Amino acid sequence: MSAEEMTTSPVSPKPKKKTASKPAPTHFWGTGRRKTAHARVRVLPGAGKVSVNGRAIEDYFLSKRDLNAALKPLKVTGLGDRFDVVIDCEGGGLTGQSGAVLLGLARALWAADPTIESVLREEGLLTRDSRMRERKKYGQKGARASFQFSKR
Repeated sequence: MSAEEMTTSPVSPKPKKKTASKPAPTHFWGTGRRKTAHARVRVLPGAGKVSVNGRAIEDYFLSKRDLNAALKPLKVTGLGDRFDVVIDCEGGGLTGQSGAVLLGLARALWAADPTIESVLREEGLLTRDSRMRERKKYGQKGARASFQFSKR
């Protein structure tokens, strides 16, 4: 190739990557944890049906306190009739699971509608409760309790 051909040869541009526009998500996820309980919460557009582990939430959380705690994000934001909620819970007891559902549901609603963040933050619903069970220490009966001391 001569120098003349090199300068006149066109440089082929790099092919542009095709970026497909993502469709709007049909559901939103939120994960909540409390003590040793974990909850995976999925929020879908719907009529306000809430189920936990395949059962109605009223049948799962029999205590009024746990039921109200789990549904608090829906009541505070007023979005209870716009979304169906599907929850998978595991670990811990019912009180820990209701706290995990509260956090997971608040995070899922925040993902669905970012404008409600200030309402959820004012109520303290987006804050993880970091309190965990203290471990048992060696040479002791429990985390704090010691064996009874015998002088003789």
